[in-house]
Amino acid sequence: MQKVPEIPPRLTDPRPVVAVGIGLWVIATVVVWCVDQWSSARPICLMGVVTGLLAYGIFLLQRRGARRGDKGAQKGL
Repeated sequence: MQKVPEIPPRLTDPRPVVAVGIGLWVIATVVVWCVDQWSSARPICLMGVVTGLLAYGIFLLQRRGARRGDKGAQKGL
């Protein structure tokens, strides 16, 4: 059997991806709010920000549970 190398932790950390995603949704929301022609996209942009924050909150809850050793928590966070 060939030994498979471990993936570096910097490539498996979801925090930068979620932060960049939320940042892009915030920028899109600001742009859409400034241009009146795109006013129909405002709810979509706001929901993008809310969804990103919700995903980050779930990630933080799972990581806290994994650090405490809860049975139902995901491993490797």
